[in-house]
Amino acid sequence: MSITRREFIKWSGAAGFAAAAMSLGFDLKPIESYSAGLNILKAKETISICPYCAVGCGVIVQAKSNGTILNIEGDPDHPINEGALCAKGAGLYQMTVNRSRLKNVLYRSPQGDDWEEVEWDWALNKIASNIKKTRDATFALKNDKGEVVNRTTAIAHIGSAALDNEECWLLQAIMRAMGLVYIEHQARI
Repeated sequence: MSITRREFIKWSGAAGFAAAAMSLGFDLKPIESYSAGLNILKAKETISICPYCAVGCGVIVQAKSNGTILNIEGDPDHPINEGALCAKGAGLYQMTVNRSRLKNVLYRSPQGDDWEEVEWDWALNKIASNIKKTRDATFALKNDKGEVVNRTTAIAHIGSAALDNEECWLLQAIMRAMGLVYIEHQARI
């Protein structure tokens, strides 16, 4: 096989470039994630979102079939955080699996000193009645100039970064329908 000097230089340059690329870590073999071999035996993996801020980092929650959480870690396949978590996100497991975490609704009456455990239905009805009472007492149809405003300035709402866009839109619509003007979202704070 006869090779010209020009072809020899071309092939030598291509081989040298390929060798340099391989030595720099450009490997064309399929790679496997480090965490792929660390699955917890008999645990179901569920992908979720960190609830702390508006970034929306992805997490992998590993739990037993009865729902007991075994581990929470960053999702390496998530486009936002690529497996990395901040200090709060890294502490998600301690937040969810904690003996000191409250699991029931506590209520303290006005000017009361002690907290008492109440049912969810009672608490939700109490919140709804307080909102209605405050809205009815402070609702303004017109401002000082006589312009129609239909609002209350005695109630404010702050949204959660754990909500998606559709849930945020729904909350905005509900709050505006009630006449609230002080509506904020955690992502902006």
